Amino acid sequence: MVRTQIQLTERQAAFLRVRAAAEGVSMAELIRKYIDNVQKSALVTEAASRMQRAGAIAGQFRSGRGDLSESHDKYLAEDYAK
Repeated sequence: MVRTQIQLTERQAAFLRVRAAAEGVSMAELIRKYIDNVQKSALVTEAASRMQRAGAIAGQFRSGRGDLSESHDKYLAEDYAK
């Protein structure tokens, strides 16, 4: 673990004390839980955003090849050989 020091407002500190007591954990443990939750939420949001962007461009480009879905391995091998 890394020790760090932060400054909180009185209101923030009071909130954390009450929540930590209610959950039966230390304020430090509660802060770590909150950070983990925010981190997980950010990763899920980021993944959802990537999926949405990928879906938005699907079908937007044309290869000019009528058999790409059937022969994609052949075309990929040819491109890697270049």
